[in-house]
Amino acid sequence: MACVGIGITLGSHISPLARSHIEEADVVFAGMSDGIVELWLKEMNQDVRSLQPYYREGKSRLKTYREMVAAIMAEVRAGKRVCAVFYGHPGVFAWVPHKAIETARGEGYSARMEPGISSEDCLYADLGIDPGSRGCQHYEASQFMLYRRCVDPSAWLILWQIGVAGDKSLKRFSTGEAHRQILVDVLARHYPLNHEVVIYRAATLPIQSPRIERLVLKTLPQADIGMADTLAIPPARPLEADHEVRARLAALA
Repeated sequence: MACVGIGITLGSHISPLARSHIEEADVVFAGMSDGIVELWLKEMNQDVRSLQPYYREGKSRLKTYREMVAAIMAEVRAGKRVCAVFYGHPGVFAWVPHKAIETARGEGYSARMEPGISSEDCLYADLGIDPGSRGCQHYEASQFMLYRRCVDPSAWLILWQIGVAGDKSLKRFSTGEAHRQILVDVLARHYPLNHEVVIYRAATLPIQSPRIERLVLKTLPQADIGMADTLAIPPARPLEADHEVRARLAALA
């Protein structure tokens, strides 16, 4: 069994090894919501089964994910070569691939994950960010709100899944202005309200352009935000030198 990532931009990001897993599988599960992608997969394999019917408004996403894993494992246990396909990198913000591989290996089956180009990779390219320059912190937006994290405003801060920021039920596909205002209040502990932030969404088709919308932090609650949007917050202060460590290193020299 293999869980593979096909990247973000259709047809442009898939690796030869991921394509090979898709073509050679007896059954391919499609873990994405785009019918165009499913048609594209069917050009590589005749038996492509969508996992989207497991979703339903008001239904816990965790229950949905467990049902997806059960569907995948049913075919693995039947002795078939199974390939589950996901957007981007199958190990990034994706519960099903990790759980399916863990379950398969726990039952003695061979299982592997094949990486793909993720939204994070696209973000670095589209926004011109080098994470090695100032550092980069990544958090899921709701987790960032629910727990006190140590934030370094001298580095980039990336918040994923801001479209459902503040949702504890796992049943909603979007949250609104009131939830995002709480997020802004949390961020205001570390950043001025007039600090410029970026709403980012990677392009999923070659003919599209990425969404790169710059606005000040205090206006974030009123922004039009979807499930695929990410919030990128540039550094708000310079790096602070550690003179004690510098002196120790200088003494070694």
